[in-house]
Amino acid sequence: MTATKLVTAEELAEMPDDGYRYDLIAGELIKQMPANFEHGWLAAQIAWILLNFVKPRRLGLVLGAETGFKLAVNPDHVLGPDVAFVRADRVPAQRERRRFLQLAPDLAVEVISPSDSARLVTDKVMDYLDHGVPLVWVVDPVRRTITIWNSDRTARLLREGEELDGGEVLPDFRVAVAAIFEE
Repeated sequence: MTATKLVTAEELAEMPDDGYRYDLIAGELIKQMPANFEHGWLAAQIAWILLNFVKPRRLGLVLGAETGFKLAVNPDHVLGPDVAFVRADRVPAQRERRRFLQLAPDLAVEVISPSDSARLVTDKVMDYLDHGVPLVWVVDPVRRTITIWNSDRTARLLREGEELDGGEVLPDFRVAVAAIFEE
């Protein structure tokens, strides 16, 4: 029986770009396919909507696709949500931002890709919640729905015609679900 060599967050950061994305789950590399066009567009759309709400109010930072968050150490656990938000009072100093930070985002957004299994998405949501992320949105481009997951593991499915809100993480944030999917 051969033991798998565990990878650290620092080793992940130094890996050459091979065109794939990776999550680091308990020290093991999990290869992800590159995002398709629709996935990339939706992630950018959500980031833009959030940024237009967050920036003028100076609430914190909205981070783009695949920003790695170091959620645990020894073994290291790094996840890169498609979009993330970190409250202003938790934003790290500028000099610390050139590496994976040991920090859970306040909001993690995952856009489901065609290659994502339901189990993979659920496991990722539970990973976020287990590591202190208080709010997770799962965006399904095929069904045009958004599932809101809260820290208490309750979930609420929203459809077009309903409104997405930021809960306690982004009070006063509201957007029509349909607006997320509009070109």
